[in-house]
Amino acid sequence: MKAELAGAVEVHGAISDIGAEAWDECASNPAYGANPFTSYAFLSALEDSGSVGPRTGWTPRHLSARDGEGRTAGVMPLYAKSHSQGEYVFDHGWANAYQRAGGRYYPKLQSAVPFTPATGPRLLVREDVDAGAGRKLLGLAAATVCDRLDASSVHVTFVLYTEWQALGELGYLQRQDQQYWWTNAGYAAFDDFLAALSSGRRKTIRRERRDAQAGLEIVALSGSDLREEHWDAFFAFYMDTGSRKWGRPYLNRRFFSLLSERMAERVLLIMARRNGRWIAGALNLIGGEALYGRNWGALDDVPFLHFELCYYRAIEEAIARGLSRVEAGAQGEHKISRGYLPSPVYSAHYIADPGLREPIARYLEEERAAVAREMAVLEAEYSPFRQEG
Repeated sequence: MKAELAGAVEVHGAISDIGAEAWDECASNPAYGANPFTSYAFLSALEDSGSVGPRTGWTPRHLSARDGEGRTAGVMPLYAKSHSQGEYVFDHGWANAYQRAGGRYYPKLQSAVPFTPATGPRLLVREDVDAGAGRKLLGLAAATVCDRLDASSVHVTFVLYTEWQALGELGYLQRQDQQYWWTNAGYAAFDDFLAALSSGRRKTIRRERRDAQAGLEIVALSGSDLREEHWDAFFAFYMDTGSRKWGRPYLNRRFFSLLSERMAERVLLIMARRNGRWIAGALNLIGGEALYGRNWGALDDVPFLHFELCYYRAIEEAIARGLSRVEAGAQGEHKISRGYLPSPVYSAHYIADPGLREPIARYLEEERAAVAREMAVLEAEYSPFRQEG
């Protein structure tokens, strides 16, 4: 018999107010595939390092719901935002239009894993609680909190498809975009994956790997192998890439130490060095079903090294670990030719003002159709896999 929800939802200014045991009782539901990003360890590292907080424009407003016995039955990562940075589902156009019309778009509420464009649960319900009832309670509660805080909207991004459907039924507007994921078709080794490609793509990938590896030592580090020297080097790569891409990198150095301290067994750091000096690295998180590519950086310009560390090594690791896919992060049509095909990603949006809601609803209806067409064309015309028949 499923535990019954009490109906009351609390708002918390820090994840520590909920606590690791209560949070992870919900986040560890097997239905979520051991997603590393919604674990207490990851989210608390963001807060405890100061990468997330009022100073950075991500003020925690996490929700918790209790069952009839007073135990935490469901949680929702939620933040009050004063900007739209670090989200990867872009609403700048909505904000600008609303503000030109005299509205106030910020603050808004964001249910997401900060700085992490990876699909995962947002309405986390304990395994012995009715999932549908829990999703409904948390989704409605987020909208209520939005109205009480006089925020413009709630944005639930990179959400699971089942949650996307549930939020749509609650009146949230539905948005769809795409990423590029590699799918494991039961490969026993990287060469089995190559055998599924066209001959031209096989030759290109082998050449890219040969050129990238020339004169380098490449190592995969996880668990107790991770040391502060590795994070010092990786942070230099991260800062260099982040400064060029975003102007100001989101994560600070302390975050990486806390990540290693709290969940090293779920971290996979792939590093390259030349003559004893670290020159590049790619950070991945290991889930129960997927390997998630997160950050990459390099201090030396080596042709194809980005592809080697971020894509090809990730495929090898996923095969070796028996994982079903690699999610390599946002954007990048160049991933298609390397075996990463278009896959849908979802977000849901509660817009408080009907005057803003109606034009966004029309826009999203057109956008969903356009995204579906683009995905079909990209896979049909650019897939590297051999065509049968």
